[in-house]
Amino acid sequence: MTEWYQPLKGSDRLLLEAELTPLQGNRFQPTGFPDLGAAEFTLPDGTPMLLVESSQSMANRMETACWDEADEDIKEELKGLPYVKVLKNDRHLTNSLLEAHRINSPYILEGKDQSFVETLKSDVSIFEKQPVNIPLLARFLLKYDVGSLLHGIFISKKELAGGRLRIPRAISSFIEASNVRVAMSGGTKIDRVDPKGDTKKGFGNVPFPRMEYTAEKITAYFNIDINQLKGYQVDEKVQKLLLGLSLYKILNVLEKGLRLRTACDLNCQNIKVTKPKGFSMPSLEELTNELPDLIQECREYFTEPPVTTVEWKEK
Repeated sequence: MTEWYQPLKGSDRLLLEAELTPLQGNRFQPTGFPDLGAAEFTLPDGTPMLLVESSQSMANRMETACWDEADEDIKEELKGLPYVKVLKNDRHLTNSLLEAHRINSPYILEGKDQSFVETLKSDVSIFEKQPVNIPLLARFLLKYDVGSLLHGIFISKKELAGGRLRIPRAISSFIEASNVRVAMSGGTKIDRVDPKGDTKKGFGNVPFPRMEYTAEKITAYFNIDINQLKGYQVDEKVQKLLLGLSLYKILNVLEKGLRLRTACDLNCQNIKVTKPKGFSMPSLEELTNELPDLIQECREYFTEPPVTTVEWKEK
């Protein structure tokens, strides 16, 4: 069990590259940004490049890989992991796995229910008049939300150690395409009743342009900062859990989560390990089978019960 762990134990980074291709055809739609559109850039040698998916979006996708949307619950093999669930009228509203800023979500910290805020305030009160001790902060966060140790956290609420609680990402990812070309197309929204109607009110025929891309190569990059995980100074069994969960998230995204947008549905062709040399990726099936035991071994470090519940009511 966990044969994959030993090669990583002595390394400072795990670097992966996954070759992606469009699931059908050749075109794909990249991420877009307000007032910018597609993020095109050029290498010093003149190669036209494109950012297909940002690090922020990939972090969200890796967190979402842990959630079963149909059952509104954490996936079966991950049950026992700590996270914060937000309820509204006794029904699931959101949680720290799905929120972009994890436990810094306003639905967790800014509602009428301040029970979790008070618990956190008690934990981090030691940092009120001294520098934030990262290993100690990591142990506090480990109790409530493991994802914060992997994907980072910045709790800006001033009542919590003056808003200085910050941990950078230990796992990061992005997708780039090289030698890109624009593939222009378009369409028309058809009004069968009144083609010349007032388009400002949603009537009439509305033509629109569409800009997609083709590329010589699409690559997903993954980076696990093992030194940062070691810097948390947690027991080795927690290190195994953090690394195992990181690999599980990566493989879940590559095997099941590459439908990035309606017109960007990708397929993973192969995964290449660029560091450390000689490391072989475990399969998603192996990790799925091993994670329940890894979680069970770390239960003493989690709050009981592992799911912390907050009731959402606006102030």
